[in-house]
Amino acid sequence: MTAEFARNVSPDVEIALHPIPTPDAKPYIVTVGPDGLLWFCESGTAKIGRLDPDSGAFTEFATPTADSRPIGIIAGPDGNLWFCENAANQIARITPRGAITEFALPTAGAGPDGIMSGPDGNLWFSEAHVSRIGRITPAGVVTEFSDGLSPGCRPLSIVVRDGDLWFSEYAAGRIGRITVTGKVTEYPVPTPDSEPRAMVAHPDGNIWFVQTQANGLGRIDRQGKVTEFPVKTPDASLRGVTVAPDGDLWFTENFANKIGRMSPDGQVIGEYAIPGANCGARAIVAAPDGRLFFSAHDAGAIGEVIPKRR
Repeated sequence: MTAEFARNVSPDVEIALHPIPTPDAKPYIVTVGPDGLLWFCESGTAKIGRLDPDSGAFTEFATPTADSRPIGIIAGPDGNLWFCENAANQIARITPRGAITEFALPTAGAGPDGIMSGPDGNLWFSEAHVSRIGRITPAGVVTEFSDGLSPGCRPLSIVVRDGDLWFSEYAAGRIGRITVTGKVTEYPVPTPDSEPRAMVAHPDGNIWFVQTQANGLGRIDRQGKVTEFPVKTPDASLRGVTVAPDGDLWFTENFANKIGRMSPDGQVIGEYAIPGANCGARAIVAAPDGRLFFSAHDAGAIGEVIPKRR
């Protein structure tokens, strides 16, 4: 790998930080691309970054619009990656070679945030500032949905389950579901003001999400029943969550500067210190080979987690 800020080694995990070439990159969402490489948004420098997880080589692509503040990114059904330009109020597409096309949203100040490849062949995204869910076709046609969403709910993350889109409502403390035809159902989270954010669909059919204020992970089943599981470190400020190939949940603890691991039955397996203080861990994604990668927003780095044992 390329130069590192630091590396922590323990009997359970090995964690390293790999600095992004451009200073103040402020990386946010990280995803695995159709090419097997890691792609991420640089919210501080208006770039899309790419990391080869084997060689450690970084490549960066500037967005056509300056100060666009890209946040969410996902591999699309067309072999490209799609991302949200939060400040520019656009959805954009980037090819594996780095060519970027931008599509303006019809509603001003929508604040696009999370994005997911839908079961219908389109891309679905959250409009956090106006509390809507958007849909964009691979050709760039945008439709927005607001009926059924609580005013001011601020949707963020989106995942797919059973042909529907499920999303977190950060401000309303709910989990929403929208069909591909636009019908919305909302499910309350038991703890008030829990701040649900990042979500991930588990192979067992459940959806897991972080609860930043409630200091734990939540799980919602197919019937909409929510179960909550606290973590051990107080005021950890969970931000990202993913599922490893073995089914365990891995999550970031922003304030605690740790990476956590939980079994699918809700038992905390461990919480592991990130090398370097106050790195600002945000999103986390599992690579096919079992490694995990996370965005160190405040440190301007991509973190790598190598599990050693359970």
